[in-house]
Amino acid sequence: MPLLTLDEAKQQLNISGSGQDVELQAYIDSLTAVIEHLVGPVENRTVTQTVQGGAVLCLLHTPVVSVESLMPLLPGGVEVDAAAVVVDGPSGVLRRLDGGRFTGGPWTAVYTAGRGEVPATVNLAARMLLQHLWRTQNGGRGPVLGGDDMAAQVPGFGYAIPNRVLELLAPYRLLPGVA
Repeated sequence: MPLLTLDEAKQQLNISGSGQDVELQAYIDSLTAVIEHLVGPVENRTVTQTVQGGAVLCLLHTPVVSVESLMPLLPGGVEVDAAAVVVDGPSGVLRRLDGGRFTGGPWTAVYTAGRGEVPATVNLAARMLLQHLWRTQNGGRGPVLGGDDMAAQVPGFGYAIPNRVLELLAPYRLLPGVA
């Protein structure tokens, strides 16, 4: 299921015709990347990543829905049965069910990252961000989201993401990474 459909976007902006569909779809595609930068993949997608062994394996694109395969990269490496690992979806950490270490890697991990369903709050944040960005089409005139959302500057984000959108996304923000 997409983060925001064209019909939902048109509904949010009170657009009834199809004359702006191509441009509106470009806005939808762009805001999906912005929101997923903050909360991780929303729309389910297959990811292929090289992972190193140890007590755990750490996948980069979270949340993780499922692991399809862990294939060795080096000749003589040992394939890890995906059914023999437990996945912590929010963190992307894989552990062996038998408590052992992952040895004989590195591996190519193929997994599904995303949320399965778009949470209603994330969809609302996408609608509000769309409305905020779409205002540039008519010189800032049009529906205002409870005040002058152009003044919602956030350090590091400038004027692109209003505070109210960031607040809606807060419960879904990515876990901090390890450098």
